[in-house]
Amino acid sequence: MITFDQVSIGYEGRVPVVTDVSFTIAEGDLCVVVGRTGSGKSTILGAINALVPHFTGGRLEGDVRVAGRSTRRHRPRDLADVVGYVGQDPIQGFVTDTVEDEVAYGMEQLGLDHAAMRKRVEETLDLMGIGPLRRRPLTSLSGGQQQRVAIASVLAAQPRVVVLDEPTSALDPTAAQDVLSAITTLVHEVGLTVVLAEHRLERVMHAADSMLWLPGDGRAELGAPGDILAVANVVPPLSDLARRLDWTPVPLSVREARRRLEHDRRDIVTTPPPAPAPPTGEPVVRVEDLSVRLGRVQALAEVSLDFHPGTVTAVMGRNGAGKSTLLWTLQGALEHRGTVRVHGVDPRATTPVELRRTLALVPQTPADLLYLPTVAQECEQADRESTVSPGTTAGLLEALGLDLATDMDPRDLSEGQRLGLVLAIQLAAGPKVLLLDEPTRGLDYAMKHQLTDILAGLAARGTCVVVSTHDVEFAAATSDRTVVLGDGEVVADGPTNRVLTSSPVFAPQLAKVFHPEQVLTLADVRVGALAS
Repeated sequence: MITFDQVSIGYEGRVPVVTDVSFTIAEGDLCVVVGRTGSGKSTILGAINALVPHFTGGRLEGDVRVAGRSTRRHRPRDLADVVGYVGQDPIQGFVTDTVEDEVAYGMEQLGLDHAAMRKRVEETLDLMGIGPLRRRPLTSLSGGQQQRVAIASVLAAQPRVVVLDEPTSALDPTAAQDVLSAITTLVHEVGLTVVLAEHRLERVMHAADSMLWLPGDGRAELGAPGDILAVANVVPPLSDLARRLDWTPVPLSVREARRRLEHDRRDIVTTPPPAPAPPTGEPVVRVEDLSVRLGRVQALAEVSLDFHPGTVTAVMGRNGAGKSTLLWTLQGALEHRGTVRVHGVDPRATTPVELRRTLALVPQTPADLLYLPTVAQECEQADRESTVSPGTTAGLLEALGLDLATDMDPRDLSEGQRLGLVLAIQLAAGPKVLLLDEPTRGLDYAMKHQLTDILAGLAARGTCVVVSTHDVEFAAATSDRTVVLGDGEVVADGPTNRVLTSSPVFAPQLAKVFHPEQVLTLADVRVGALAS
């Protein structure tokens, strides 16, 4: 179905993304593309529907064929009936105003008759679980809801190949499983071919038929998922466990790992993570009876929370639960009822310069904060606005593990690279409160570990960190407290180890593998000698 024949892709003045790669993805396969941030995953996906090089530029050598059509001779519009594509930032691809219109738009462009379109719209809305959103403006949806709409708009046109770039990055665990189940049903029932890139491999690896690994040195290796994960430089929790226990191939599901564990004769000891010390002193952020209404939607209802210096709090909940609304209200951007105080002051009454030193927010779409033509200029501007010594922002960028060419346009960066740049910019002023909205979107495992270390260091120096996230593995490794929101209300609030391990929805993979033992990460597991 999809063939890369001696393909090389590069851009002027840069190291080639891939060099002389050849592989074939079979019809009806669900192929997961894996690799470090910036390794070329989005480039490979773009080459499948001819966005590369017809839209992005650059140089493509060799031949990419999809359903027998060469992308050298067929532009994206010529492949629209065969390939559907959803990018990393779905809202950038929307062309209408409402959910129903967006789902129908692709079919209109293909010339389908009204009756067929109506039927497919209804079926697709139900398939993706977004029927109640049909008349909602797209701009009023949460990031996860927008992602489901984008996927629905592609599936409604019934292409033979679907290409998805980070399809679950903005979805809560349940929504991610629902979307993946819908996609795998189409793979198995109608022979749909799916190629997706995903950093949260724990969500998709069990469904993969094949895996394409981009090591970052120009190569591309296609193989069985368990074999690829045993050697790849991206290490989801089950791969980490398999390497610790010398399991080959890597188990692809919790069920498979639990069965392997039953037959492992070594003395495997689990140590529950220590309970966090209770916070001391006055809270740096205080929220009392907070209610926020966005149009007809009650986004937050009577929420009361305190956040203390030196703590890392994860805010979780399903899409549309009010997580982003809470962060933007703390930042002073939304009108509300109730009380919000940051260092005793209403953030709405604080000047932007003062607020920058007090509180910083890294938004869900970090590109919104990038407006200069090069990475170097963004860093220099951040240093000036934060009144810090030159090179401070660039140093923070390096600490995040990002080696970006200073002359690159931020719009040419991957989603993870852009997020890292914005995080460095926001940290430059040394804010006392740091808010992060879905900060791991587009980050690989190594970068997430580095981010965990950075946030731990900030907390150790007294910074109050609040993270809105759907990434349960990141929350387990990073936070000491977890708040769960549901329909704008607080439904759980407590130590992370207790909140996460008590919920099958929010439990990390290793908690499920070692249940009923209380395990969050591999740090809670020790391997001894062979049992007698």
